[in-house]
Amino acid sequence: MEKNIKNLEHGQILSLVGIVDYLPGQIVSKTLAQNRHHSLTLFAFAKGEEISAHESDGDAMVIALDGQGRITIGDTVHYLAAGDTIIMPAKTPHAVYAEEQFKMFLVVIFPEQR
Repeated sequence: MEKNIKNLEHGQILSLVGIVDYLPGQIVSKTLAQNRHHSLTLFAFAKGEEISAHESDGDAMVIALDGQGRITIGDTVHYLAAGDTIIMPAKTPHAVYAEEQFKMFLVVIFPEQR
């Protein structure tokens, strides 16, 4: 039977913070699920690493798991720490920068295809 959520043990209690490790000078990502409807990805950013401004066709929810990140949506800057969540609206430029080491869980929901 194919699993819809991959790269995680099923039926086990897990800590999302521990699933991806920090690596100096890198952004580490692990995709948990992805299809035309959604994308679930864990990220670990080394301090100073970033994903430059871009747009997505879907609304993207960032859940901060560890450290501190800076999220820019359009011209507005937001600072996230563990436990904070923000929605980056579809078709709006956004970027992520690791003020300190930063781990996040990214959930993107794509619009229905007509």
